[in-house]
Amino acid sequence: MLKVYGRTNSVNVQKVMWMIGELGLDSERMDVGGAFGRNDQDWYLALNPMGRVPVLDDDGYILWESHSIIRYLARKHDSDLYPREPWACGDVDKWMDWQIGFHQPAITPAFWGLIRTPEAERDMAAIRAASTATANLCAIVDAHLQDRDFMAGDQLSLADIPVGAMTYRWYGLDVEHPNYPNLRAWYDRLTQRPAYQEHVMLPIT
Repeated sequence: MLKVYGRTNSVNVQKVMWMIGELGLDSERMDVGGAFGRNDQDWYLALNPMGRVPVLDDDGYILWESHSIIRYLARKHDSDLYPREPWACGDVDKWMDWQIGFHQPAITPAFWGLIRTPEAERDMAAIRAASTATANLCAIVDAHLQDRDFMAGDQLSLADIPVGAMTYRWYGLDVEHPNYPNLRAWYDRLTQRPAYQEHVMLPIT
């Protein structure tokens, strides 16, 4: 059975658990990180020297970094979520890298400021700047989705998982959400998926 180390309110853990849910795999998740701690202990640092979550243990094979984990699971289980053709893989990979390189850093100051910082200590200028930056990036996704149902075509792929997990977080924050009809229709399609409901649509904490 797969073991996943990480807490449910980590967006990176949510990516992995959503992927596991889409594949229908048996797994056990253990709370680590955040309020649960333990990610600075020697046994955990032996699994992941970065001390971050998630970590996957697949019968003794240890892997960390959420995007590496979901790519590994797709390849191991020969899933159509990660296509085989080089050009199709490129279409998926670019959005996964975009999410971790641009989308996630943009929203993080707003998320931390509004969710994990006491109101009296919030840097509202930084929150507003992060909100604007994130909305501008979401406009790119909205335009991209104009002629497709999912990020890489007409069916769910790995490209949807990182962007989709963070989009739930964006819609859940008390920030301005411009009218992006293509983004919203795609998001609504994701909300119909049982694995998304179970592992991503959780209280934002």
